[in-house]
Amino acid sequence: MDKYKIDSHKLNYHISTLNKWLLNKTIYPIYVEVSPSGTCNHRCSFCALDFMEYQKIYLDLSILEKRLYEMSDLGVRSIMFAGEGEPLLHKKISDLIILTKKAGIDVALTTNGVLLKKDLSELIIPHMEWIKISVNAGTKETYSKIHQTKERDFEKVINNLKDAIRIKKENNFSCVLGMQMVLLPENQDEVILLAKQAKDIQLDYLVIKPYSHHYCSKTNLYQEISYKNYYSISEKLEEFNSNDFNVVFRINTMKKWDNKEKGYEKCLALPFWAYIDAGGNVWGCSAYLQNEKFKYGNVYEDSFQNIWNSEKRIKCLQWVENELDIDQCRTNCRMDNVNRYLWDLKHPPRHVNFI
Repeated sequence: MDKYKIDSHKLNYHISTLNKWLLNKTIYPIYVEVSPSGTCNHRCSFCALDFMEYQKIYLDLSILEKRLYEMSDLGVRSIMFAGEGEPLLHKKISDLIILTKKAGIDVALTTNGVLLKKDLSELIIPHMEWIKISVNAGTKETYSKIHQTKERDFEKVINNLKDAIRIKKENNFSCVLGMQMVLLPENQDEVILLAKQAKDIQLDYLVIKPYSHHYCSKTNLYQEISYKNYYSISEKLEEFNSNDFNVVFRINTMKKWDNKEKGYEKCLALPFWAYIDAGGNVWGCSAYLQNEKFKYGNVYEDSFQNIWNSEKRIKCLQWVENELDIDQCRTNCRMDNVNRYLWDLKHPPRHVNFI
């Protein structure tokens, strides 16, 4: 059960954009990840972006407002607020979310949930497609160790979620509310416990996903982790699935981590998405933050259209096409499934007319 296709992709629902791409026409990203805050209130043991050093920088709302309407006109359809820091640390995050929706762009949020207080939920839930909360343990003790924070944060997050769920249900809002756990040796025995808690408070889903190592990460704690002994957890979680609640155990992604097989020879996904960091820099790929080859420009200095059509982006795509060694990329990067799909479109098997 994966009705939101969390362990897959949804690019196949954007046929007109795909057709333009296949004809080598310029397309603009469908999806953009935006980091409102460079800093974070947690220091998770598995944090892939620890090398960004949690800088206290925040996106300028007045500048981004201009860019949002422009991006919408160009064809950007969704923005997820997440990034290298905790997005809810941005003091005007509710304004940012509301502006994004007013611009005609679907909005989502990935957060640790500590700051998702009742007043904030009331402001943002009416405007959102989904909110995903990172909860990487089933007990406050393990949560504290993995998130490297105080134990009381665990209870704060659960209570914040209860309020958010009540607000959603009382007002019949469509926002999907879910939880996410990165499966680690420290929390493997608490997966069932977290699933029970998630279902009991009436969340829409719980995702159990594998760790993904960033090649710049300072931490190497989980670099050699294997999930082969964890696959059986999937069967134990099936009892929690119902019409109203879904556990997505990302076993396909875990198998790709263990096998390290990409299924494609080049990265083809860059034209379909982008990443904007807390300093306003536009990047081709979040796996290569701080690598100038992937930096297209800055939204404080230029329009999104000019940045997207710039010589820097063209050179980046050429370098990726001709020189990038994808074996150096993150295993299970955000665009991995998209790349597999695009590679298959570009390299179809024989006999495709026999559908």
